[in-house]
Amino acid sequence: MEQTRRLVESITKGIQEKKGSDIIVADLSNIEGAICRYFVICTGNSPAQVEAITDSVTDVVRANIGEKPVKVVGLENAQWVAMDYTDALVHIFLPDVREYYDLEHLWEDASFERIITDY
Repeated sequence: MEQTRRLVESITKGIQEKKGSDIIVADLSNIEGAICRYFVICTGNSPAQVEAITDSVTDVVRANIGEKPVKVVGLENAQWVAMDYTDALVHIFLPDVREYYDLEHLWEDASFERIITDY
């Protein structure tokens, strides 16, 4: 569990390094049948920022804990990028796409932690 928590912390650090906003960590570990332990959800304001956040998360996680994502999808149009780290899934959205899919409400049984940013 400690390794997973370090993974989530590294993911959020990577997001913050590129000024991703509205960062939410959803703890799914108590939900039977959940596909992973954590969702980390954030917003980038442009496709370029979504790509930069994706690259930053990859770099920070690799540097801090030596892991790389199993799969990354969505970079073609960079409106919604999903990064699979097995125990944690990272979702990086453009604002309107995040609002449309509203993942936070799909997993409303999870406990949520909002990451406060100072930018």
